[in-house]
Amino acid sequence: MKRSTTSPKLSAKQVKALIDAAPEQVADPDSPYDPSDEKAVNAFWKNAVVVNGGGYAAVRAALAEKRKPGQRGPGRRPPKVAINIRLSPEVLDAFKATGEGWQTKVDGALQDWLKTHTPA
Repeated sequence: MKRSTTSPKLSAKQVKALIDAAPEQVADPDSPYDPSDEKAVNAFWKNAVVVNGGGYAAVRAALAEKRKPGQRGPGRRPPKVAINIRLSPEVLDAFKATGEGWQTKVDGALQDWLKTHTPA
């Protein structure tokens, strides 16, 4: 990068002055945890991956050890299953007329039906 687009380098004296001026307690409403609470900080960072050397390849290699290819992350719903289904033209036309995402609407209608019926 050009020097004009990067931040100027700070001297050790300037860094120390900035650290000394920093508050003891941090109140950041956008933070996903309370930075003043050590337990909350440790819980947030417990699954962090430390990468020495950095770079894209090093990060990918470190993350590959934690998650296998195709494995979904925690809290993710299982993927939907692709199937072939025959529908009457009227039903198909009605759902397609709703526009993009009509397959999801068919899925929702079937889920609603399952709430009140027991499949045989």
